[in-house]
Amino acid sequence: QVQLVESGGGSVQSGGSLRLSCAASEYASDCMAWFRQAPGKEREGLAAIDSEGSTSYADSVKGRFTISRDKSKTTLYLQMNELKPEDTAIYYCAAAGFPTPLRWDLLLEPDFSYWGRGTQVTVSS
Repeated sequence: QVQLVESGGGSVQSGGSLRLSCAASEYASDCMAWFRQAPGKEREGLAAIDSEGSTSYADSVKGRFTISRDKSKTTLYLQMNELKPEDTAIYYCAAAGFPTPLRWDLLLEPDFSYWGRGTQVTVSS
């Protein structure tokens, strides 16, 4: 069973930056992604990356967040810049498994089979 463990969350002031990491117990998928869930809201897809390095971003984070993965493809990153209070949420790492979903770029929850437990990000104004 693939395990995903997020780290790097914390508290930061508005305009600040954080870098999240997600370590996979094994090579889990050609496609991995970051989601988040704020209190009282549904989980939202933020960014995804495929085996070739192609990326997809939600409009809410485009230009501020950058997804990447290491060469072994077992560690996923999310660089978050220009953070806003509305970015406060629990951030989850997810892996799609095999085969890669046809429309992985749509960041749909059902397309991702493996999930981490999440890391809290709090942005104060």
